[in-house]
Amino acid sequence: MNDISVQAMRRLSAAGGVEMPAMDLSKPLSEPEKQLVRDAFLEHHILVFRNQKLSKEAQAAFTEQFGELEDHVVRQHDGSKTPQVHTVSNLDADGKPSYKPLTHGNYFWHTDKSYHAKPSLATLLHAIELPTEGGNTQFANTGLAYESLPEERKQAFADLKVVHSWEANRRNTKNKPATEEEKRERPPVTHPLIRTHPETGKKVLYVGIHTSHIVGKSMEESRELLDELADFCAQDEFVYSHEWQPGDLVMWDNRTTMHRAIANYSMNAERRILHRTVIKGDDIPH
Repeated sequence: MNDISVQAMRRLSAAGGVEMPAMDLSKPLSEPEKQLVRDAFLEHHILVFRNQKLSKEAQAAFTEQFGELEDHVVRQHDGSKTPQVHTVSNLDADGKPSYKPLTHGNYFWHTDKSYHAKPSLATLLHAIELPTEGGNTQFANTGLAYESLPEERKQAFADLKVVHSWEANRRNTKNKPATEEEKRERPPVTHPLIRTHPETGKKVLYVGIHTSHIVGKSMEESRELLDELADFCAQDEFVYSHEWQPGDLVMWDNRTTMHRAIANYSMNAERRILHRTVIKGDDIPH
């Protein structure tokens, strides 16, 4: 086992993020290593493992040490199901870099799979090909954002429920509309606007591009408040912007963050390719 310790970590921002000690993720972790990852995950929310070279199979094996792999509702361009370890890229249907890739929902603030009845626990991205500069991924700490709300707003939001859906995601991002099959597979779900993290007990704002509306409010009133809160969470003081390095694997807690990719690179000229795995989560108490 590597001689690893908390002292070997490097904090990346006040909003979250930590660079982990050197670890070879292509091999099974020891129990002390796994515990280190779990503890850092809860404390820092975003873990960065440098200099990894993982096959899709190795990434799946590493992910499964921390939970069950999750399937994906989005279909490939040929209509086939998306594999559990799949590619996130800026490529079009012909495999060429494009300002209009097959899907672009990842360029909007969101928390993964909030349209599931049991939203995702964690997401992992592994950098395979990167542009010469740019192509960052930003993370917003929605727990810090909640803590910064005035007390009267916390009280006003305490009992609000929000409808999330895959159909709303497609509509809000102006992507290809959800198919009838996708709608049946992922019908709308309702979650609290203020979510309590199941392990830390801390409260967070649970918003993002997958939201449709607030129960009991009009669509117009709902969108105004939901967009306002998403913008509030995205203030610089709550955000860590990850500048990718070749071989990075980044793992984050969907229960206390939102994230988005940034189109700050030559999308029509350079390839940005990452491999993605997602860990299943648990029910959210209402």
